[in-house]
Amino acid sequence: MSEDPLRRPHVWLPGSSAPPLLLLHGTGGDEHDLLVLRAHLAPDAPVLSPRGTVLEQGMARFFRRLREGVFDEDDLRLRVDELAAFLTAAEEKYGVTAGAWLAVGFSNGANIASALLLRHPESLAGAVLLAAMVPFAADEPTDHALAGKRVLIVNGDSDPMATPAQTSRLAEQLRRRDADVELLSFDGGHTIDPGVLPEIRKFVEAGRAK
Repeated sequence: MSEDPLRRPHVWLPGSSAPPLLLLHGTGGDEHDLLVLRAHLAPDAPVLSPRGTVLEQGMARFFRRLREGVFDEDDLRLRVDELAAFLTAAEEKYGVTAGAWLAVGFSNGANIASALLLRHPESLAGAVLLAAMVPFAADEPTDHALAGKRVLIVNGDSDPMATPAQTSRLAEQLRRRDADVELLSFDGGHTIDPGVLPEIRKFVEAGRAK
């Protein structure tokens, strides 16, 4: 990229505890949408929350889609590479250890987080994927690129997009590359259920103990 990756709109909140959180909003959101999760998951953690740079009918997204549920995978790869470059620049500017981020993404944000794990595994320590779908149609290679990385997939049982079949296939793609994947479901649709936030916090805190 020729221009400064940090020109992307974002919020940075310093903190004293690990891991630093990378918050990735859903379609139509912005860099402020998920900041409230910090208080529920890791009140003392540093937070980086960027805005998606793609617009769909005026709504911010992290990558393009051809239609609902069908991703433009060429654009997804491009945007993932841009996000990885943004993280590298942010690490230098804000004094964050390279690859220490725990991504917390919702819907479109969850999908680019899982794509980031698969395409740039060095960029993240792990992820919490909320209302997450499979980012790439083709199966990922079987290797050890995600060994030691913890991933929690949190999808509603009645989600019309992030269906149980999507959940299973995403978990399989990540496990093929040796990620430690946990599944957490709730009775609901394409949303963030406040009732599961305590369980997600336990997942985040367990990562600190390692």
